[in-house]
Amino acid sequence: MSDATSSPKSDRDITVVHLMRHGEVHNPDGVLYGRRAGYHLSELGRQMADRVAEHLAGRDVTYVVASPLERAQETATPVAKAHGLDLACDERLIEAANVFEGKTFGVGDGALRKPGNWKHLTNPFQPSWGEPYVEQVVRMMGALDAAKDAARGHEAVCVSHQLPIWIVRSFVEKRRLWHDPRRRQCTLASLTSFTYQGDKIVSVGYSEPARDLVPAHLLAGAKPVKGKSKAFGA
Repeated sequence: MSDATSSPKSDRDITVVHLMRHGEVHNPDGVLYGRRAGYHLSELGRQMADRVAEHLAGRDVTYVVASPLERAQETATPVAKAHGLDLACDERLIEAANVFEGKTFGVGDGALRKPGNWKHLTNPFQPSWGEPYVEQVVRMMGALDAAKDAARGHEAVCVSHQLPIWIVRSFVEKRRLWHDPRRRQCTLASLTSFTYQGDKIVSVGYSEPARDLVPAHLLAGAKPVKGKSKAFGA
């Protein structure tokens, strides 16, 4: 094995890519908005975005990129401004496609009570109701690698969505991709941070800079509350 003095420079570079979930969205009807346009951050969501921007203000961030959806762009904007950077867009960071887009998922009154929707729930391993997990891994790894290359030797922030973030983290940490959505460790405005040495991911971290702003029923592992949708995959 080569020592540090003889290794190529790229093998010694340490780059951190933070996958950030967007802040709270204004969604009074509890709709699974998915890839639909027109869903913006709530006032609380904007506070979450500002909090994370403050948290990262002293970090060596040289690249900020977001999903094309409004809620992700709005979350990323304060981070980019704090570092004097232009905000980039990467389609690969978009939310996972889902056949239930536009439907509600409130406990006891949502789409899962309707027999006509049950045909979409036949295979949780793929899953049968939306974009295959493997496809999410491929595009998210591509987005991570692109951000790593853009910020090599520094830090990047990529704003995306809960499900794709959790799936790519599960892949990197060698966990099965199918899972209980209530157990995702990816709350609003959280940071899932991938540290690269050269081109290899050597560690994954997780933090919640805006945790005190997140409603209790939206925290990972929280018990569902009737009338309050968790908007899984949001």
